[in-house]
Amino acid sequence: MRTLICGSLAYDTIMVFHDHFKNHILPDQIHILNVAFLVPDMRREYGGCAGNIAYNLEMIGGEPQIMATVGDDFQSYAKRLEKLGLAQEHVRSVPETFTAQAFITTDLADNQITAFHPGAMNYSHHNHIGDAKNVGLGIVAPDGREGMLQHAREFHEAGIPFVFDPGQGLPMFGGEELLNFVELADYVALNDYEAQLLQERTGQKIEQLAKLVKALIVTRGGQGSEIYADGQRHEIPCVKAQEVIDPTGCGDAYRAGLLYGIARGMDWQMTGRLASLLGAVKIASRGGQNHTLAREELHSRFKEHFGINLED
Repeated sequence: MRTLICGSLAYDTIMVFHDHFKNHILPDQIHILNVAFLVPDMRREYGGCAGNIAYNLEMIGGEPQIMATVGDDFQSYAKRLEKLGLAQEHVRSVPETFTAQAFITTDLADNQITAFHPGAMNYSHHNHIGDAKNVGLGIVAPDGREGMLQHAREFHEAGIPFVFDPGQGLPMFGGEELLNFVELADYVALNDYEAQLLQERTGQKIEQLAKLVKALIVTRGGQGSEIYADGQRHEIPCVKAQEVIDPTGCGDAYRAGLLYGIARGMDWQMTGRLASLLGAVKIASRGGQNHTLAREELHSRFKEHFGINLED
């Protein structure tokens, strides 16, 4: 069963300032801020929620299909997707735009200043769910505002179950729109901050929202995660990472585990544990798509951490 992943493909440019921002920003002059930071270290990562989720899902044996919009500068990312064996059938190029990209400057205290350019992502509504064939499951991940609204509606109308994963796109929507997303979706995935914001904007508690879907998932970082399903709250333990290097893309890795488990009809305890393991694997490497996990290692690490075999 193919899983259609609607969301962003993006470049992340990460720069390191070998000092502290606080030493160069004068509080009494903040109203005329004009600063420049020398950043001798810079790297470019391939990212975007759709790219990260698809990378992880393909890695563990799923069947991801990316649906996204990109710009004229997408060539190097396209070559990467081809090398990874990820189809680009529904990756639409929008002329005279840039691929979405984030420019992140980090200081020695891990403070960050980020500028994000959505670029071609703003045209995600040019893609339609009906154009994809043999899809049995989907996800609406952070993307252009109109695209997210449209794809949720089209998944529902097509009778294709999908996960609503608003992520950093959540603030773009009002309470009524968010409640409509939940009503259309079969599953909702949030981190703890997003869960709080969703409750504030809709005026409903998590337990109430969970009754509108088959499952509502809330991740809580090092405190593990919770899955509200079938009138129960399943507590999913956090997997201790071999190293904590970079949290970028951990949520996307977790969501790939969710999609894999849902597609294969795993129970929620098994699905949640798989998702937790993938998040721990990702956090031990920089960027959203630089970690690897062979299927044999996936099964052995699952047995090591949870004492049971991973159902396949």
